[in-house]
Amino acid sequence: MKPTLVLVGRPNVGKSTLFNRLTKTRDALVHDLPGLTRDRHYGHGRIGSKPYLVVDTGGFEPVAESGILAEMAKQTMQAVAEGDAVIFLVDGRSGITPQDMIIADKLRRSGRPVLLAVNKTEGMNAGVVTAEFHELGLGQPVAVSGAHGEGVRELIDLVMEPFPDAAEDAEVQHPKIAIVGRPNVGKSTLVNTFVGEERVIAFDQPGTTRDSIYVDFERNGKPYTLIDTAGVRRKGRVTEAIEKFSVIKTLQAIEDANVVVLVLDAQQEISDQDAHLAGFVLEAGRALVVAVNKWDGMDSYDREQIKRELTRRMEFLSFARFHFISALRAQGITEVLKSVDEAYAAAMAKLATPRLTRVLLDAVAQHTPPKSGLFRPKPKYAHQGGSNPPIIIIHGNHLEGISQSYKRYLENIFRTTFSLQGTPLRVEFKSGHNPFEARDVKPLTPRQERTAQRDSKRRPQHLKR
Repeated sequence: MKPTLVLVGRPNVGKSTLFNRLTKTRDALVHDLPGLTRDRHYGHGRIGSKPYLVVDTGGFEPVAESGILAEMAKQTMQAVAEGDAVIFLVDGRSGITPQDMIIADKLRRSGRPVLLAVNKTEGMNAGVVTAEFHELGLGQPVAVSGAHGEGVRELIDLVMEPFPDAAEDAEVQHPKIAIVGRPNVGKSTLVNTFVGEERVIAFDQPGTTRDSIYVDFERNGKPYTLIDTAGVRRKGRVTEAIEKFSVIKTLQAIEDANVVVLVLDAQQEISDQDAHLAGFVLEAGRALVVAVNKWDGMDSYDREQIKRELTRRMEFLSFARFHFISALRAQGITEVLKSVDEAYAAAMAKLATPRLTRVLLDAVAQHTPPKSGLFRPKPKYAHQGGSNPPIIIIHGNHLEGISQSYKRYLENIFRTTFSLQGTPLRVEFKSGHNPFEARDVKPLTPRQERTAQRDSKRRPQHLKR
């Protein structure tokens, strides 16, 4: 088992910067704004032969009794309880604060090994800058700079010293599921319901989630990774720099996922933004499940109206399963996960070339492609060109003349035959080329032209015709 290292500290001391340094990624959002990180963020790292799991936490405000700060503090203490060691990060430029004293006391009571790291010490004398932090009573402070990497190797050597060498766990392929939607539609509540605990902050305030949070969990013995994302608003309403970064993180999460669960709010009308977000998922080629949330608060008339609106606005998602759920009451969750499994299997399906070709030729025999110009397109064989989404490449002659309607006909045939429910399907055409087409033809010399004309005159009359 990899040891879990938890980064703890008050807001804006550089926890996310150090997280990115320890994981050698840019997964955590970093900005000169206190309280940017709110949920626990997990990442993998390794030093020598020792792998570890590192947890970035939100700014710790242990005195907060209610609101979003209290929820963040609860998440931090839960991470500490689950961790094997704690790195308590303080700001070397700000010096020791009363809040640092309160956090240090909390960490001492937790019973977890704590290592004190004094951050932002680049260009400063380590002995001088760490001197006052002995007052926290957590042992020898270590001077580091998360932004510049100074002292980070020494820090991780110290914190990993008690743990034995371990081989890296073999990576197991399993579905990565991005939960996306507009702000406040219930994405974080759905994640917590899947996991069975308050893994991410679910708060009745738009924009609570700012980063993309990866959450591993198991259901019926099957592993999954959920990605809780920030709510995406209409482009014209996104003004804060943080929100713009959050939107980018959401779009990256869609690209990184195998299956996307698009969460809609049944108590609000289906908006253009919902359709645009669905369009981006389709463009990215990701398998899709649509979850219409807050269904328990609707009467029969409103439910019927929403279903009609979905049929009208989301007609282009005919390949996806739609579910009407209540994330808060855990209604319909099992069916959503079944559809996720179905969509994942379809997205990763392996399609045999002989069977693809048979299906293609049967489809062509049943309905020949219409003539285009002088020639009729002639598909000959098909093979798979990729997965997630499945790509079927069709070879033949004059295929550039195949119409969009005939392409959709072939897509429907392949989807039905191979049970590709829940995933987009891409069909591409490659026409055979004339081997002499690209060859340079040299002009005849005057002598050759005279010879050709003489031969033409000598040719029998029936051949001239």
